[in-house]
Amino acid sequence: MKIDWLKPLLGHPGPFVTLHLDATPSEQAAERDVEGRWNAARKELAQQGAPATVLDAVAEVVLRPTRVPGPHGRVVIADDTGVLVDRVVNNPPTGTTCSWAPVPALLQAALAADESVELLKVAVDRQGADFLRSGPSGKVHSTFQAPHDEIEKSGSNEVKRARIESRAEDSWERNAAAVAAEIERHVAETRPELVLLTGDKRAVSLARTALTPPAADKVIEVPGGGRGGGVHEGAFAERVGEALDSYRERRRERVLAELRQELGRESNAVTSVDDVVAVLARGQVKELVLAEEYGTGNAPRNGRMLWIGPDPMHIAASRSDLEDIGVTERLEELPSSVALVRAAVGQDAGLTFAPEGSVELMDGVAATLRWRDDGTPTEALVSMSGDDRRLH
Repeated sequence: MKIDWLKPLLGHPGPFVTLHLDATPSEQAAERDVEGRWNAARKELAQQGAPATVLDAVAEVVLRPTRVPGPHGRVVIADDTGVLVDRVVNNPPTGTTCSWAPVPALLQAALAADESVELLKVAVDRQGADFLRSGPSGKVHSTFQAPHDEIEKSGSNEVKRARIESRAEDSWERNAAAVAAEIERHVAETRPELVLLTGDKRAVSLARTALTPPAADKVIEVPGGGRGGGVHEGAFAERVGEALDSYRERRRERVLAELRQELGRESNAVTSVDDVVAVLARGQVKELVLAEEYGTGNAPRNGRMLWIGPDPMHIAASRSDLEDIGVTERLEELPSSVALVRAAVGQDAGLTFAPEGSVELMDGVAATLRWRDDGTPTEALVSMSGDDRRLH
């Protein structure tokens, strides 16, 4: 899972407001409207000591409509400079959570976004396409009209009909090529994880055939959608939900399969807090893997705390470890969950939560690596470690 959207938090000393609330429009929500949910959260944050200026900045964002239909949530993180993160997430929380603390609730934000997929939905017909880009800031709609308009197959006699049908087929193919080029442009500009293609069967087939990598590699087809009327929205939404569930599972399993393989080889992966800290400090991490229940906020797992410095790669098990490399200012002790995720964000690593039983993790943490050298920790076999109690 990409966590680069948390990068704006780096370099800010805090303290921070972290807010996760149900942003579902009031007409579709079972309880009070968004303003009511925010007002309750604002009172709680004020009681925790959050300044009115920070709360005003959060309110300005939270009360701005997301224009996203259906149930969804919102994660907002702010400090005294303003709102740093504003992310729409697919699933609303069961209840609003908020905190005013020296560090942002990074795991809370990441857990909230774990079910999200950055998606480009494309509904095509023989005349063009409608685009819907779902991302961290909500949804953006756009429409593309293909250039060729002779798409009907009709005529008064056999010769004329054959000529018109030939021109129509040619127009369909040219329009499909134009739609494919537009899809590739959207993919290059907005970098979605997944492209969902739906609409007229013939137009879908032609457009997909015209696509080239990397856009072609991101495409899945979901039948039942379209540009005009006649779409059974409930059935189509269910198919989309199933497609996204399948993609999320594949996304997670790709990372966990690589982790199992590399741990088995004792190659490009490590596990245990100390070893993960070592590779994070060296900028080696491709994907940070945490046990699914590693934390739901800032609480440390097994009471473990870590030390950080001003740079995201300043992470260590003790203060003296940082002082030994010349880092003596702006040192801070943080819960391990926050320190690990902060360091991962700083080196553009991904983050994956591992369900219980899916992979053996020491201390509930592991990492896959971009590279290794002689200074990379080497994992000993668990059966020889004498430390089975740390496995999760």
